[in-house]
Amino acid sequence: MAKKFNFTVKVYYEDTDAGGVVYYANYLKFLERARSEAIYSLDYTNSSLLEKFGVLLIVKSCNIEYKKPAKFEDKLEVISEVQSFTKTSFLMKQSILRDNEIITDAEVHLVSVDKNGKPSRIPDGLKIKLQN
Repeated sequence: MAKKFNFTVKVYYEDTDAGGVVYYANYLKFLERARSEAIYSLDYTNSSLLEKFGVLLIVKSCNIEYKKPAKFEDKLEVISEVQSFTKTSFLMKQSILRDNEIITDAEVHLVSVDKNGKPSRIPDGLKIKLQN
């Protein structure tokens, strides 16, 4: 069973559009922050992955479904969980919730690549920590 990661974000005025709701592209920023914080919580950073293992984690694809809008000053929770692995990539399910109700769902395919952009094996330590 994969580990679940929780991240809280508050919606600021700068996150909203003229209609007072979160601009659609900003949900991707919330998801990115949650993924980064998940990696940090495992005692890794994007910089340390590059320095120690010569890899970066990049987004290959993202499928996102907006169910309900978030608004100014909402407190949101992002739940992230790895769904599956290959040697060089993993699929992460991420949900954004407001008051325990899912308002956005996303599936993000992440790939471990070397500094030349070629797929590279996910470091074993990271993979183990993502799973437990």
